[in-house]
Amino acid sequence: MADDEKRPQQNGHHFLLVAVGIQSHINPALVLVHRLSRLGVGAPVHATLSVPITTYRRMFPSPAAAAIEETATTDGVVSYVSYFDGADDGSWPKDADDRALRRLASSESLSAIVAGFAARGRPVTCMMCTVVSLPVFDVARQHNIPVAIYWIQPATLLAINYHYFHGYNELIASHATDPTYEVCLPGLSRPLRISNFPSFLIDISGSERVKAFIEVFQELFEYTDQWRPKVLVNTFDELEVSVIGEMKKHLDVFTVGPMVGSSTEARIHLFKHDNVDEKRYMDWLQAQLEKSVVYVSFGSVTKNSKRQMDEIIGGLQQSGRPYLLVVRKDGLEDDDGSHHSLEDTQSQGMVVEWCDQLEVLSHSAVGCFVSHCGWNSTIEAVVSGVPVIGVPNMFDQPTNIYLIEEEWEIGVRVERNSDGVVTGIELARCIELVMGEGPKAMTIRERSKVLKEIAQASANIGGYAEKNLHDFVKTIQVNDAFCTDGTMSKSIKP
Repeated sequence: MADDEKRPQQNGHHFLLVAVGIQSHINPALVLVHRLSRLGVGAPVHATLSVPITTYRRMFPSPAAAAIEETATTDGVVSYVSYFDGADDGSWPKDADDRALRRLASSESLSAIVAGFAARGRPVTCMMCTVVSLPVFDVARQHNIPVAIYWIQPATLLAINYHYFHGYNELIASHATDPTYEVCLPGLSRPLRISNFPSFLIDISGSERVKAFIEVFQELFEYTDQWRPKVLVNTFDELEVSVIGEMKKHLDVFTVGPMVGSSTEARIHLFKHDNVDEKRYMDWLQAQLEKSVVYVSFGSVTKNSKRQMDEIIGGLQQSGRPYLLVVRKDGLEDDDGSHHSLEDTQSQGMVVEWCDQLEVLSHSAVGCFVSHCGWNSTIEAVVSGVPVIGVPNMFDQPTNIYLIEEEWEIGVRVERNSDGVVTGIELARCIELVMGEGPKAMTIRERSKVLKEIAQASANIGGYAEKNLHDFVKTIQVNDAFCTDGTMSKSIKP
């Protein structure tokens, strides 16, 4: 290791968090680097968020930003720097060769960033990544820097993935086509149905995307077995007690959630939005009765067919309740690739292309959240105390709705018909089940209130999230790194 890359403890810490360049990774990453920077641990703590160049341009859409893409900029609290991922177009790798080329390009770019910080007297003392970034592991070994993984999904997903790659893959794969088959995994309080597993673990299509996910996660857990990096999980202990206890037997886990921003913390919105539109929907919400509004949003990547959107609108209208529906124009795509608009649907509610979701969920008028159940949306609903109607589709969403409905009892899952469509009748039924006056609705609302109080206590200044983050920072010592021969220093070997 070169002299200018040594990290004397008295100079404090510098965390470099490398995030995947999509909305669901950017905001929890942003919250984490801000909270790291504000910790008081006896020495200065600096944090830098690094994203692909394409994402950086969307985060800072100005001519000045384009001129400084290769140097760090700051918002006054944390720094930002872009790296070249080998494509510069926001696309996903096409095949194994493309993945290898992009990994090499990302590694070279991140290595140059690390060397640049060291040359400027701000050496990186810990590299971090959201869920998994193989180039980060490569660069950490090259520069003798410890690594921490920021797991932005629930601890249950961490356990499922961990055990899949530690002896359960054949059992799960052999029953992938039987959605009702149950698998007992260590730490889970009950058997998990195949239909509730993350989609890429039970996908038998053989697609390039699925193969890529499997290969990347397999290498991730090979890495954790060998080097045992710290793992920060965006959850809190009371939410997943048994599974967190189980995973602490295998990994150095720190629960640092809920990592949900607030009105006083910066948030990044990668999609264009209009402040005039924001005033319009907030004024509309202000005019509604308490807990009367159905808020509907399916995340930043979901695309819905015209048939599906017609059913959703029909179900909202059948419910007889006011609704706020968020759907981007590019999220309205028919099977033939054409787009459609939502006209004459706003007599009962409001349709917008974008909203500040946390601000909406925090509003007293919102009574339930019809969601795709991505983890960011799920944890924001928990923090806001809003019951959930789950419409899961892919990735971690089937597991998250399992937690919502069966573990925490703060929502219900809609059932799709034989064509995979959520019908208006089914949506209206679920809205009544959650927002009505029946015993199930009462239980859901009470459980939502209880979890909200626990989540907010954890997130408060001095709460468990801050305490655990503080403990994590104190564990990052100068010798928690790779030796120059590529082996790990004895202090953090398993």
